Amino acid sequence: MATRVEIKVSKKSASAVDQHVGSRVRLRRTSIGMSQEKLGEALGITFQQVQKYEKGSNRIGASRLHHIASVLGVDVEFFFQGIPKSEAEKDSTRISVAEFHSLAESDRLVQTFARLPDDARRKVVDLVELLAAGIETQASTQAGAPASGPDAQGRRKSP
Repeated sequence: MATRVEIKVSKKSASAVDQHVGSRVRLRRTSIGMSQEKLGEALGITFQQVQKYEKGSNRIGASRLHHIASVLGVDVEFFFQGIPKSEAEKDSTRISVAEFHSLAESDRLVQTFARLPDDARRKVVDLVELLAAGIETQASTQAGAPASGPDAQGRRKSP
């Protein structure tokens, strides 16, 4: 009599690596002006599947990733560039490319930013860093850190 063995297969959820690879697919696709529909056609899949790959909700197999790289005109290594080597390298104050691309304004921002001349792009980056630093300072002040900026009457507060 044969013994029946049940094997439980757990579905693995997408990891941070899957999300990073997906965001790099989207980055390359948008940088060459290709739609999700066109990429899907080239791969023989639906644009919805492309969306799932780009969000990192579905994993991309090795042969599919190789095909995507070929269609997008990059080496497979392109999709792995910028992945932190370890948890220690991750900076909790930085968002991932995938998180950035999930923002409603990301496409508009990237397209507009790319049209700027180099010196203007540097100034925009400086401005955004200054704004972010101000918001971080404001958040830490509201969290109970001593304030050092001006008060409501414009007078400088002492720490």
